[in-house]
Amino acid sequence: MLGSMAGVVVVGVGPGIGLAVARRFGWGGMSAGLVARSESTVKAAAAELGSADVLPVTADVTDEAALRAALDRVVQAYGVPDAVVYNAALIQADRVGDLTAKQHLDAWAVNVVGAMTTAAHLAPAMAERGNGSFLITGGMPLPKPDYASLSLGKAGIRALVTLLHQQYGAAGIHAASVTVSGGVGPGTGWDPDEIANHYWRLHTQAPAEWIHEIVI
Repeated sequence: MLGSMAGVVVVGVGPGIGLAVARRFGWGGMSAGLVARSESTVKAAAAELGSADVLPVTADVTDEAALRAALDRVVQAYGVPDAVVYNAALIQADRVGDLTAKQHLDAWAVNVVGAMTTAAHLAPAMAERGNGSFLITGGMPLPKPDYASLSLGKAGIRALVTLLHQQYGAAGIHAASVTVSGGVGPGTGWDPDEIANHYWRLHTQAPAEWIHEIVI
């Protein structure tokens, strides 16, 4: 065992929102399981967090077996998580007609199916325990024709949040999305550290105060 404190799992960690969320939850005394496709990316994120209780793991979210194995490694280290943050997305400019069917399926696999796999793997144990939060990074408050695949994916995320609430809300799982409506960058209106505070706010809300989407 690397530690005994259940904490947060961040799937799709990177130098922006994912790292900021892990840091914010670490300030709350929580361990962090970090999952990214690239070993260099996830190790860099762990190094940024310094001496925090962190486990970096690599997995491609489109590879179901690898993603489930990565999540199992985090659970074995820290126990069933208190919070799960799905932050993976394939962000690309495309219009209707630009992509092949296979390219659309590849985008959907990252933007939506990976989140479903993560929820399917972790939410039942969280529900059995009786509490926890499952938070997803959203975007595209309105569909944009120059970002067709991402618009479809973020609409799917909204539907998934609703489905998770319907299935697990009564068991104490708070499902919600943080919809980021602009380009993320330090010192902008979408500063990752400020965005991370919204995830913490959602995680710490009492059930009577639950909201299921924050748009920023």
